[in-house]
Amino acid sequence: MRAWVLLSAVLWYLTGGGWQRNSERTEKGFIYGKPGHPVKLYVKLHHNSPILVCMDLKRTEKETVDPTYLWVGPNEKPLTGNNKINITKTGKLMVKDFLEPLSGLYTCTLSYKTVKAETQEEKVVKQRYDFMIFAYREPDYSYQMAVRFTTKSCVGKYNDLLFRLLKKILDNLISDLSCHIIEPSYKCHFVKVPKHGLIPELFIAFQVNPFAPGWKGKCNESVDCQDNTNHNILQARNRIEEFFRSQAYIFNHDFNKTLPAMHFVDHSFQIVRIDSCRPGFGKNEGLHSNCATCCVVCGPGTFSPDVDVTCQTCVSIQIYGATSCP
Repeated sequence: MRAWVLLSAVLWYLTGGGWQRNSERTEKGFIYGKPGHPVKLYVKLHHNSPILVCMDLKRTEKETVDPTYLWVGPNEKPLTGNNKINITKTGKLMVKDFLEPLSGLYTCTLSYKTVKAETQEEKVVKQRYDFMIFAYREPDYSYQMAVRFTTKSCVGKYNDLLFRLLKKILDNLISDLSCHIIEPSYKCHFVKVPKHGLIPELFIAFQVNPFAPGWKGKCNESVDCQDNTNHNILQARNRIEEFFRSQAYIFNHDFNKTLPAMHFVDHSFQIVRIDSCRPGFGKNEGLHSNCATCCVVCGPGTFSPDVDVTCQTCVSIQIYGATSCP
């Protein structure tokens, strides 16, 4: 047996098995650095960050002698002694239970040696990798809806009665979901229908909102209730769609054609989703194109005090997630 084969066999025996040099590189969830280019990424609130690797892909494919890793956080201090920060011996970083103040610039400096084989001369090489991490959350959903009903006349009490009855029916339909109807309104218009004369119709608009009184009591111990509220509002939307779909079915399948003078106008149901962000978060497609639909934490110099979708300017703010301007 040749000497190198024997040596390999002995080393295998002594170590109790083999290892794969590049196995970790192919695993999912790793984010690698890019020399000279900050890597921008987004972490959902109360979730763990992906694993940040203090190397670029090209470096992982080469031998690295005596590597050391220094991670510095958004406060420009070394990341040590924090129970939310997990750093491995091979320089991989993960941030646990990500919150607004954890947003910012994370920098890792990789130091390693190059060794000349013929002289054993050593040289220390340093490479810096920057990661910009932002906390984000999903927007809160609500739905703007519109429907039309025929009516006898644009004057009289019956229009108001129909409007109030419809609101009551829809509120009862979604009350168990902690959703309710807000900002209801209607106007009467005369519509010229092909092959018919002018027909008075009620144009009704309303918003379906997931924050009915007592909504926080049904959070099922959720941290911020958002998963619950968005799930509930989607169910509410489906129920209301089905309600008006049934009205259209009645219109199209009434065999006696004795529909009342006030009835739902087929194909008139319209729906638009409206997004809002919690205080301290906002949308900015230009700055956060990779998370354009997200509510991203407001950065230094900006704040958001309400459920708007934009962060307002305030130069005195130096933190992430500000909800007021001092």
